[in-house]
Amino acid sequence: MDMKKYFFISTVLLLAFTVNAQQNPKPAKWEKEYDYVDDCTCGLSKVGKNGKQGFVSKEGKLVVPLIYDEAFGFSEGKAAVKMGTKWGYIDSTGKELVKLQYSDASSFSEGLAKVGLNNMYGFIDDKGNVVIDLQFTSASHFSEGLAPVSNAKSKWGFVNKNGTVIIPFNYSYAQEFAEGIAHVMKDGKWFYIDKNSKITKEE
Repeated sequence: MDMKKYFFISTVLLLAFTVNAQQNPKPAKWEKEYDYVDDCTCGLSKVGKNGKQGFVSKEGKLVVPLIYDEAFGFSEGKAAVKMGTKWGYIDSTGKELVKLQYSDASSFSEGLAKVGLNNMYGFIDDKGNVVIDLQFTSASHFSEGLAPVSNAKSKWGFVNKNGTVIIPFNYSYAQEFAEGIAHVMKDGKWFYIDKNSKITKEE
C-alpha cells in the first residue's frame, strides 16, 4: 500500500476513534455502582439503584441518599422528589424545602413550580408558598412570564405570575411561549399566537 494512502487511512481511523471516545466517554468507576446516572444539572446528577433515587456530585459523592421513589433533576437549585405517593422539594444539600404533600409536581421554572393536589393544579414559589391557587384542571411551566393552564371546561389559556388570566381560555390545548410565540390548538387546528392572542402562523 502506498505510504501516503496508508498514512491518510490511519489518520482518519485515529480521528474517528478520538471523536467516538469523546462522544461516548468511559463511565467513571463510581457510575457502575448505580443502575443509571442522569446528566449533571446544578452540579448534581440523579442516580438510581434498586428502584430508589438520589443525587451525587460530579465526583460521584453521594449528596442526597437513595430514599426517593421518583425525582426530577435539579432546576434553579431545587428538585422535586417523591416518596410513596407524595411530592415535595429539596435543595442541593438534600434539605427538605417543601414538605412532601402534593400528588403531582414539576421542576421550577422562572421561580415558580407547578404542583397538583386532588386533580387540581396551581403554582408555588421557592419557599413553598402557594402563589397561584390550585384551581386549574391542568397546567404547564412558566416561560417568558406566562404559563398555559386549563379550566373546568378543559379550555386552555395563559396566566401571569400573579395568576391573572392574560390570554383567555379559548383553546383546546396550549404549549409554553418560546421566542414570543406559543403553539395552540383550536377547533382541531394548530397555529401560533403572540402574547396579544394574535395568530402569527397557521399550520
